[in-house]
Amino acid sequence: MQYTSEQYDAVLKTCRDLFQKKMKDYGSAWRILRLPSLTDQIFIKAKRIRGLQENDVHKVDEGQQSEFIGIINYSLMALIQIELGIAEEPDLTTEKAVALFDKHADTTKELMQNKNHDYGEAWRDMRVSSLTDLIIQKLLRVKQIENNKGKTLVSEGIDANYQDMVNYAIFAMIHLDENSVQA
Repeated sequence: MQYTSEQYDAVLKTCRDLFQKKMKDYGSAWRILRLPSLTDQIFIKAKRIRGLQENDVHKVDEGQQSEFIGIINYSLMALIQIELGIAEEPDLTTEKAVALFDKHADTTKELMQNKNHDYGEAWRDMRVSSLTDLIIQKLLRVKQIENNKGKTLVSEGIDANYQDMVNYAIFAMIHLDENSVQA
């Protein structure tokens, strides 16, 4: 499982580097996004990945990796929004936003390590397409919880679903990286 931790960190570093660069380009304009808007952004990314997996013709020259990175970063932004609430205007410096990104990434990695231990790294035997489907399922769950104004009777909350999406997307990126090395 140590190898998983190293692979996980490598994917997360790529995501963090892009997040940090976009913060320098755009600032924290994303802070005005309500949770359903972030959920919809993630949904668009997941549906595009599914289309790339199912369709032989691709008209945009970006692969699954960039979309999985988007899922990871938007999910971490959503976790920040849950913690801070929605802002009326950009209100975070790059340094503060990256520190919050790291905080939620660390918590999400800890969750992955706990589940990975209990599930015996079962994700390693899964297909990328199955991980994509699980992300879409989580998105549909989040949309339902949002429609219920955040209330659940017996289910985990929105934050846990965003964390699972981060972890599934990172697992998919690890698979894609391993498959490109073997090819």
